[in-house]
Amino acid sequence: MTDPQRVHRSGFLTFVGRPNVGKSTLMNAMVGQKVAITSPKPQTTRRAIRGIVTRPDGQLVIVDTPGLHRPRTLLGERLNDVVASTLSDVDVIGFCVPAGEPIGPGDRFIHRQLLETPRAKRIALVTKTDSASRDQVAQQLMAVSELGDWATVIPVSGLHGVQLDVLADEALALMPEGPDLYPQDAVTDETLEQRIAELIREAALEGAREELPHSLAVTVDDVEEQEGVTRIFANVWVERDSQRIIMIGRKGARLRDVGTAARAEIEPLVGTKVYLALHVKVAKEWQRDPKQLGRLGF
Repeated sequence: MTDPQRVHRSGFLTFVGRPNVGKSTLMNAMVGQKVAITSPKPQTTRRAIRGIVTRPDGQLVIVDTPGLHRPRTLLGERLNDVVASTLSDVDVIGFCVPAGEPIGPGDRFIHRQLLETPRAKRIALVTKTDSASRDQVAQQLMAVSELGDWATVIPVSGLHGVQLDVLADEALALMPEGPDLYPQDAVTDETLEQRIAELIREAALEGAREELPHSLAVTVDDVEEQEGVTRIFANVWVERDSQRIIMIGRKGARLRDVGTAARAEIEPLVGTKVYLALHVKVAKEWQRDPKQLGRLGF
């Protein structure tokens, strides 16, 4: 039974930090299912992805953003623009720093950016505590506390679910009073096609080398269910013919591996067996071409 005296809060929380500090893993763990893909490769997250956590006392809309970095391409500039736009709109910002890595120039640069967003309340999160010693975690908590004026500083592990309830409690307490912003059973506002495209890209990133991760993009042409099988037709885009050869692999072996890995993730999402047709196409220098970026959804 709902307590009529309990204050109901709702609002937007975003995690920011350098690439690969655990932002997407943290969001997925809080939501309870994979909403954002994860990979050790740079630029894994390429747009603002929302995950929704609904509790009796409120609703958190978590916005996962690309990692802030010094851009080298037009795509990189647009990814930073996504972060800046998100920071100006959210209620609470969670600044993420891994427990096992010293605070560096990139972290300080991001912290300075946060000072330019006076609207949002700021918390600090020491992430990946599962891969650091107790001494490292303690030292990082102290270093992060000294870096800025935070509403709270919390050590967390998205991979092992450590302190996520504490994070949700603290973030929700900082949100404004208000009703749920999304239906109670919603976990994201991503479309099915967007989630499928991201799962394919996640599979394609596995084992990708050198410049290839930056050059990969995925679009979905069609999704249709026939006789208990979901048929998906999608394109994997690269920037050069040489990358296309690498992506397909010897006698198509690499592309088959990508398809197998992607199907394993997509089938639980759609609830049926999946037929996945992948084609590798070249869009020359698409990261630097405004028209190509538009066609690929950026």
